[in-house]
Amino acid sequence: MTKSKGRILVVDDNGGIRTALKLLLSMNFSDVELIPSPKELVSRMTDFRPDVVLLDMNFHTDINTGNEGLYWLSEIKKFNPDTEVVLFTAYADIKLAVEGMKRGAFDFVLKPWDNEKLVQILQSAYTAKRNRKPKESAEVRTGSSPMLWGKGNAMADIRKTVEKIASTDATVLITGENGTGKDVLAGEIHRKSERALRPMVCVDAGSLTESLFESELFGYVKGAFTDAHSDHTGKFQEADGGTLFLDEIGNIPLHLQAKLLRAIQNRTVTKVGGNKPVPVDIRLICATNKNLEQMVSEGKFREDLYYRLNTIHLHLPALRERTDEIIPLADMFIARYAERYRRAVSGITKEAGELLKAHRWNGNIRELQNCIEKAVILSEGTHLDVNDIQLPQQTSFQDDPASGEETLEMAEEKAIRAAIARYTGNLSLVAKSLNISRPTLYAKLKKYNI
Repeated sequence: MTKSKGRILVVDDNGGIRTALKLLLSMNFSDVELIPSPKELVSRMTDFRPDVVLLDMNFHTDINTGNEGLYWLSEIKKFNPDTEVVLFTAYADIKLAVEGMKRGAFDFVLKPWDNEKLVQILQSAYTAKRNRKPKESAEVRTGSSPMLWGKGNAMADIRKTVEKIASTDATVLITGENGTGKDVLAGEIHRKSERALRPMVCVDAGSLTESLFESELFGYVKGAFTDAHSDHTGKFQEADGGTLFLDEIGNIPLHLQAKLLRAIQNRTVTKVGGNKPVPVDIRLICATNKNLEQMVSEGKFREDLYYRLNTIHLHLPALRERTDEIIPLADMFIARYAERYRRAVSGITKEAGELLKAHRWNGNIRELQNCIEKAVILSEGTHLDVNDIQLPQQTSFQDDPASGEETLEMAEEKAIRAAIARYTGNLSLVAKSLNISRPTLYAKLKKYNI
């Protein structure tokens, strides 16, 4: 048996487990060390310099910062980001293990473990560490993820508009429900613009308190207030030459909107405590889930600011309004997360696809993405099936909160979606349970775009 050259550090407080792993891993790796407590991690990593750490997720220690496994995973990555971490966990902690992978763990192994699978995962982790390019861990972010357009028709007009306006400096207002990808669309516009090599600065404008609004957006000079120990550059200046993306623009209080309007009109900012206007060259993109036109009519949003922001208006439809894109989007997410988490998943079964299409997706693309990511992490086959798709029980249909009483058509659509979810896409059983023929069911599926 040829040993791998990998250096493996095991952290587990169970003596019996350490003994068993010492015997198993020593036959497969050139250097293996085992410690009972994560308190020894830093010193052992300094001396032993492991390629891979097999980390138990629970210890009887005085750590009180949350789950211990996640805490020590973070500490390992802070100490040496290139060290791969494989989490060792009981089935009851599988959700925490999934969260750990999102935070940078290579993989997780369930207790009781399968010897062959454990060794294979550790060897894969060592190989990944050895083959990693030096700059791979220092990811440069110039915006959000690439836009996933899907293959349906609903986004075609938006895509055409983006192609036309991206190279201009026209101000863009993006509207749509939470989770529809407004920030991703903003990033796509920036990437296609002539400013793509300059920064895209993103600001959650609605979260800025009144005391922070001007100092964060416009900056401040030393001595402007008690804690102003040095000059501070605001977001407008940070985005100079590039794109400024103001998210949740509809949440800015009315009395602060005038200050924003002045900066947008003049393309200058004056730092808090200063008196010299500073010119800024920005492309402005804003986003909101609110109806700004209605807010203007209600006196909650300045009309002059609205027209300044609304040069080009792009509205992202909810995912339930473009169900023909659910499967293509799911396939894209499967490919992304299969590669990220080193899973063999390459597609989705027809039944699981029907389950996805029947879901209401009130969280839109963000909810779908989260669902697929979790399914890929937990999957063991080559295709996601209905058992891999974990959806809340009462999400097959929810009425639009803005609507009034449920109509007959809404109730019918609700019943059909619920039946499809209950019978995991078996249309024969769905038709039988609804006491309608299959042709009638097909007609209603087309009618409700299911």
